[in-house]
Amino acid sequence: MANADRLPIANEQVANVFRELAPADVQLFPIEIEGAPERYYVVNATRRFKCIDEAKCREVQVYPLDGAVPERVGEYRSISGLRIDTSKIEDARVFRPMGWELALIVSEEVKEGIERVGNTGVFFNRVTGPQSAP
Repeated sequence: MANADRLPIANEQVANVFRELAPADVQLFPIEIEGAPERYYVVNATRRFKCIDEAKCREVQVYPLDGAVPERVGEYRSISGLRIDTSKIEDARVFRPMGWELALIVSEEVKEGIERVGNTGVFFNRVTGPQSAP
């Protein structure tokens, strides 16, 4: 991840997974990392969906009317146990949920592809199905 926007950084092998499995869902911007011999890429998800299933999330907090950040009133402040409604994501394999762009959502197929190339710098949390025990 890079900077406060939590932009994902991928090595060539992971970038190839995105190129192969989700070419319409991402942009890959080549970057150089000082001292690193291989090429890396910033991964930009190009699709956003209003798909957060608030009723199924463990906890959802929004900025209140009387909050300290008036310009954020009604926006998500915190989401625990994120759950999405898959009927609202069309055919996307990689996307960010509108209103909670901190999360980069990938399909099971993309997840398996990233795991197959041996990437150990990322972790996955399921966002569909029932909540697992805390």
